Amino acid sequence: MLTCSITTKKIAPPGGDSKLIMEHGVIFIMGVSGSGKTTIGEGLSARTGFEFYDADDFHTKEKVEKMRAGIPLTDDDRWPWLESIHAFVTEKIKTADVIVVCSALKQVYRDKLSAGIEKYCQWVFLNGDYDTIMGRMQKRAGHYMPPTLLQSQFDTLEVPVDAIRIDITREPSIIIDDIMTHIGNGYD
Repeated sequence: MLTCSITTKKIAPPGGDSKLIMEHGVIFIMGVSGSGKTTIGEGLSARTGFEFYDADDFHTKEKVEKMRAGIPLTDDDRWPWLESIHAFVTEKIKTADVIVVCSALKQVYRDKLSAGIEKYCQWVFLNGDYDTIMGRMQKRAGHYMPPTLLQSQFDTLEVPVDAIRIDITREPSIIIDDIMTHIGNGYD
């Protein structure tokens, strides 16, 4: 199993107690709906042994139904969701390396998710064009996010400047290899 070097920092609480607080990290895989976050996150988890979590699982039933009805979420809808994910990740990385897939479309969302744990975070942006992703969304079954909301995702997207940018037009195994190459010097 690989371990990420972003996990090697040990932080002691105020007062100098040597008790270990955090020694693990998180890889956030972000992008618009249909960009392949779950496929890539699960594959990267299988390769690294990092625990995998999908931010979609943190949405309330109410928010899922809103999206299923074709209504985009607002910032007010997203804040409690982002706070829940942040709290979960902050606690989880005390004991494990994790991969979290999350749209994280705006910089302010990414800032919220990594607040206070920035040095333990690595961001990966799955980048693709509208037509490629729309084609994928029209073929997938069983997901609550309708293709009609894709344009709202692109309208909201603020392309990150501090993330590994990955072209999604390649096979998942190649994409995972590419991610591992980019973060390779972060592995022991």
